[in-house]
Amino acid sequence: MSSHEDETLARAAVVALTGQLALAPKPGLPDPRDLGARTLCPDHGSLRWSAKALAPGLAAMAATARRIGEPTPALRAELGAIGRSTEHSVGLAGGGHKGALWALGFLVAAAALTPGTGGRETAAVAKRIAAFNDKGAPRRPSRGSSISVKYGAAGARGEARAGFPHVRRALDALAKARSAGATEAEARLDALLTVMSTLQDTELLYTAGPLGLRHVQAGARGVLEAGGTSTAAGAEALASLDADLHARAWSPRGSAGLLAGALFLDALPVSSRAPAA
Repeated sequence: MSSHEDETLARAAVVALTGQLALAPKPGLPDPRDLGARTLCPDHGSLRWSAKALAPGLAAMAATARRIGEPTPALRAELGAIGRSTEHSVGLAGGGHKGALWALGFLVAAAALTPGTGGRETAAVAKRIAAFNDKGAPRRPSRGSSISVKYGAAGARGEARAGFPHVRRALDALAKARSAGATEAEARLDALLTVMSTLQDTELLYTAGPLGLRHVQAGARGVLEAGGTSTAAGAEALASLDADLHARAWSPRGSAGLLAGALFLDALPVSSRAPAA
């Protein structure tokens, strides 16, 4: 049974995910300006609704981590089982968020294991959890894992096992943009573009191939090199990239899920007496 602390972590993860959804414009991704007008993936309203369906599963992951008490193969197996059940629930609620569910699931479990630690320490604990194989996982390869093998991309599993490097880069980008005077929305968009600029997004590799992936990465770098979304040149480059990706029907969904992970870690309260990760 989940506790108040577990439910609080789950709510924080859902708030991070819906906060990511509220940003606009997000290149190639749904945003609140066009509820369903674009059809790359479930519309914005449906995604907001289905995001709330993650809360019970995420709370169960936190409760499981707290009960087991440390990263172990048993914890990894239970998180996998809860995640697959949650995927089914989210599908009934409208779908979407598969990548975000797994990223947030590992991070929520890690936060439950080491309450009061900072974002980077929590990511390090998530890495230890992800290091174990999920013995209950379906033997049939997923589309993402097949694409990872085909192109040598890290994929969601590699990202978790590396300690979420793109989540950590997003945290750095948030801090940098805020210190430079950007609004919170601009800081979050800069963090999203930072992830997009280097992530080997398996969804993009599937729909656009390696050349398409490099096109998206270059476009994201172009916005940042123009000064970021808080500048006139950066905002113009962002609008151009958004229009381009929607016209091509290319959606960097992996980057969106990792930004949600960064926003979750960014919101964690840090205690001066937190245990070592």
